[in-house]
Amino acid sequence: MTRQRAAVLEAFAERSDFVSAQELHAILSSAGIRVGLSTVYRALQDLERAGGADVVRDDMGERLYRHRPVAEHRHYLVCRRCRRGQPLDSDVVEHWVAHVARSTGYSDVEHTLELVGICGLCRTNGG
Repeated sequence: MTRQRAAVLEAFAERSDFVSAQELHAILSSAGIRVGLSTVYRALQDLERAGGADVVRDDMGERLYRHRPVAEHRHYLVCRRCRRGQPLDSDVVEHWVAHVARSTGYSDVEHTLELVGICGLCRTNGG
């Protein structure tokens, strides 16, 4: 692991909300850490494949990443203003996906579920 990649992973793990690769790159740059944007993208994509990041898309289709401390698939309700993510109890979704896979004979079924809105803080503060 390179020094730059380690810096990306450390900065990412410190974030509590969803962040884009470009935002993470800007955070690293403002901290004086020189790392290429392509390195940030590759590190986040590798984390996603390894189960270390949750991914949603914003209104413009940009991928946003959030650190996943446990290798467990999660779904979130994400504020489209501040990007704060609220984990959801999604057992019903997971059971439905498993049922669809069984009933159709498919295997290795993957899915995404993206719920976005305006959180109470942003609604109250006009943020």
